[in-house]
Amino acid sequence: MSDQTADLPGTPAAEGQGSPMAQPENTLAPGGEGARRPSDLVRDELPDVDAPARTAVSEEDVLEAMRDVVDPELMVNVVDLGLVYGVHLDEANNATIDMTLTSPTCPLTDRIEYDTQTVLEGLVTSAAINWVWMPPWSLEMITDDGREQLRAIGYNV
Repeated sequence: MSDQTADLPGTPAAEGQGSPMAQPENTLAPGGEGARRPSDLVRDELPDVDAPARTAVSEEDVLEAMRDVVDPELMVNVVDLGLVYGVHLDEANNATIDMTLTSPTCPLTDRIEYDTQTVLEGLVTSAAINWVWMPPWSLEMITDDGREQLRAIGYNV
C-alpha cells in the first residue's frame, strides 16, 4: 500500500489492520465486542444516585417571595396590601395561596398569577392561587409597611 492511501478512512492501515500498532478488536469495548466509534465506549446507564432531599419550605418563605408580587394599580406588594389571606404547603412543597383582590372585577388577575408563578419558581414544586372573597378586602388589612408605601406615592391611608 502506498503512503498516500495509508491514512484514508476505510483502508486497512487507517483501520489499524496490518499496522504494528494495531490492537486486537476485542480490547476496545467492554465485553469484547470491538468498538470502532467513540460512542461505542460510552455507557448508556446512569449511576444510581439518590436525588438530593428538598428542604421544607415554610409559609414565611413563601410570604417573603410574594413581597415581589406588586399590585399593578397600586404599586405596593400583595402581602403588604393584605391581599394574601393564607399559604398552605403540602409535604411535596406544593403551595396553595388563599388570596383576594381589592375588587372582584380587577382586570389584572392574570398578571398577578403570572408574577406569583415567577417568584415562587424554584422555591416550591407548584403554586396555585385560590381566589377568595370572604372576608372582603378592606383598608384595615394593609400592613404598616403597606400604608407607608401608599403614603409615599400620594394616598391618604
